[in-house]
Amino acid sequence: MVRDISLAPYINLNCMIIPHTHGRFAKKRFGRKNICIVERLINKLMRSGQGSKKVAGRFIRGRGATGKKLLAMKIVERAFEIVEQRTGKNPIQVLVDAVINAGPREDVVRVQMGGVIIPVAVDVSPLKRLDVALKNIALAAFYKSFNNKTPVWEALAEELILASRNDPQSFAISRKEEIERIARASR
Repeated sequence: MVRDISLAPYINLNCMIIPHTHGRFAKKRFGRKNICIVERLINKLMRSGQGSKKVAGRFIRGRGATGKKLLAMKIVERAFEIVEQRTGKNPIQVLVDAVINAGPREDVVRVQMGGVIIPVAVDVSPLKRLDVALKNIALAAFYKSFNNKTPVWEALAEELILASRNDPQSFAISRKEEIERIARASR
């Protein structure tokens, strides 16, 4: 159940036996809203490298799951089992709550006016909110398991639980708060 009405059309909760659409919706406009939310999380886990910015300047994502969807699916499956054991709730509902809580509502855009670049606060579209939230949740799992004995599925489960509770100890929630704080300062 999606409690945020702005994100409801973009979160697909249709059940799939195997969450793998083979890029069927990749070239269609707003095609990502047709992809199951679990598959979108799996796809975010398969990213490699640091992305656009390094977090703490030192870690690499992937953990061997880059391009290996089956391995990423097993990571998510184990994380969902841990979430169900710890909370007693449906893990898909925990994921949906985490995504709703971790998506920033405001962001900053740089606008150039007469040779001067000014940061301007703008509202974030629902599809981008969903993308940023999933990216930060996946990034948090790798950040918490990097140079650590914690397996990535335990780190992902912990991040999902913390983000669904809107706990400030969650990496994704802290990133959201930082983005919104910068946007408030640039109004």
